[in-house]
Amino acid sequence: MKEIPITSFDNLQIGQAENTAAGTGCTVVLLGKDGAPAGLDVRGGGPASRESELLKPLAAAQVIHAIVLAGGSAFGLDAAGGVMRYLEEHGIGFDVGVTKVPLVCQADARTRPDAAMAYAACVNAETGNYRDGNHGAGTGATVGKLLGMDHCMKSGIGSYAVQVGDLKVGALVAVNAVGDVYDFETRRKASGLRADDGKTFLDSERVLMQQLDAPQEKFVGNTTLGILFTNAKLDKARLCKAAGMAHDGYARAIRPVHTSMDGDSIYAVSLGDVPADLDAVGVIGARVMAKAIVRAVEAADSAYGFPAARDL
Repeated sequence: MKEIPITSFDNLQIGQAENTAAGTGCTVVLLGKDGAPAGLDVRGGGPASRESELLKPLAAAQVIHAIVLAGGSAFGLDAAGGVMRYLEEHGIGFDVGVTKVPLVCQADARTRPDAAMAYAACVNAETGNYRDGNHGAGTGATVGKLLGMDHCMKSGIGSYAVQVGDLKVGALVAVNAVGDVYDFETRRKASGLRADDGKTFLDSERVLMQQLDAPQEKFVGNTTLGILFTNAKLDKARLCKAAGMAHDGYARAIRPVHTSMDGDSIYAVSLGDVPADLDAVGVIGARVMAKAIVRAVEAADSAYGFPAARDL
């Protein structure tokens, strides 16, 4: 098993755009002229998404053309309109006679990118400008927010991919979680909830277990948004299962995870026709997802008053 760049997949272009002053951005994934099969598994209690019904196995559409990871919760869903405009201009989508209609799925976190920003990310995808850290959907991302923003840390977007024989499996993830991030291989806490001194860590799971009288209005601006890529030939139903298995990567790297305060979602996309066992893809997927989460916090830079792991 060898590490490869997330950009090494065929039929895949990744572009990012951001407004660093406003602390918001988006990451656009373009899936080739003909689109690609995709599935979705949502485990968090507070998701915001667009066209997610398309990814259910019983839905008629067998491919989609793009995925947008962005901020803005329901307000940020307009960003997908910019991707649709870009794809329509390039003749990509389902032919309905008068035009072609691209199918663009989107998942959102907290801040508000717009259609113009998403269009710019598509243009950037032509040459590829993907970077881990404070870029795209990771621009305003933070972790460790159980006690409020005064105790949290800066996070970002991260990637990790591997190749085993002809099989490639990779993950891209914007980490904006209420919980803490751990390196599952060393059990080291990489980033998360800080104590009052701002320099030492608290354990978010322990804090949460002691909050038996939970506040009625919880801070729900948290979502970890991931995409699992593989060149294995998998249909939509199997991709939904692979996405579900990749959530094990969330559980390995984020604690607590899948709470009512998070909108944790994972897409899975098939970008090739390599024969591969679904369970093997799912197991590798969980591993690369966990590695991508750790990379997201380790690649982040301190910003907006929030310290990053590399500077703490």
